[in-house]
Amino acid sequence: MENSNKLIRFDWFIKKMLRDKSNFNVLEGLLTALLKKDIVILNILESEGNQTSETNKFNRVDILVEDENKEKIIVEIQNERESDYLERVLYGSSKVIVDYFKLGDKYKDISKVISVSILYFNLGTGKDYIYYGTTEFYGMHTNEKLKVKNKVVYIDDTGDDKVTFKEKNNIFPEYYLINIERFKNTVKEDIDEWIYMLKNSEIKKEFKSKYIKEAERQLNLTKLEQKDRRAYEKHLEAIAIERDIMSTAKVEGWIEGREEGREEGREEGREEEKIVTVKNAISLNLSIDQISALTGLSIETIKEIMEKL
Repeated sequence: MENSNKLIRFDWFIKKMLRDKSNFNVLEGLLTALLKKDIVILNILESEGNQTSETNKFNRVDILVEDENKEKIIVEIQNERESDYLERVLYGSSKVIVDYFKLGDKYKDISKVISVSILYFNLGTGKDYIYYGTTEFYGMHTNEKLKVKNKVVYIDDTGDDKVTFKEKNNIFPEYYLINIERFKNTVKEDIDEWIYMLKNSEIKKEFKSKYIKEAERQLNLTKLEQKDRRAYEKHLEAIAIERDIMSTAKVEGWIEGREEGREEGREEGREEEKIVTVKNAISLNLSIDQISALTGLSIETIKEIMEKL
């Protein structure tokens, strides 16, 4: 017996519905479960992918928010593989730091940045479905973690000035990579309920993490007005077409490249395979970025191949 309702995809929610403050609690619930601390969103800030545009980017949706502690949180949904993905994530977090650091500000006021990537493709070869990374320093000979403390002056209960030292451990950007495809639909903790929702567009009745029931109500497909529902259906269709094009280009390029490669030898065959794949992708009107994501080739290499065609 069906015990859940079909929900709107999360990328559509972020792109079209999150600017309404009444919907903030849905993203707050996801972030609270992931970061294991209460998150309260104060503002939505502009980022590359969340600006309103007629050009619909089906492959990637991202948004930049600020919480009550002035931390900047990037939330990005990536639907298809992209070459140099980790490098772009690094660039995105670095850009936020620079953009929100004003000339004359003190370095201690640099914004803390948290980057959350929701990936609908397999990145790397690990077996886990959530990966975490940050920057730490360890002794090259002792392997001990470097601890840097900051002097803090405060007034105690008697009104006297006191001095203490607190470790600086909340400076560098933190990165969370959520691999949806590797999640096995086994729910053991709060974040698993949200990942289950991201993967299946469903919320089970027994789910109980913070704001998960609000998400079920606010993302319910039946709540969409007729015109919004038509737009949403076109969005789903566009994603399906995009995936089909990428898959077709990859298969056709691989087969044709292999056939031509056998005649010229193994080494030349690999080169021919790249050229044919790029050629087929161009015939399908894919952009250079899409071709790069499809083939794993750098943009510079693709441009060189295109010049030879």
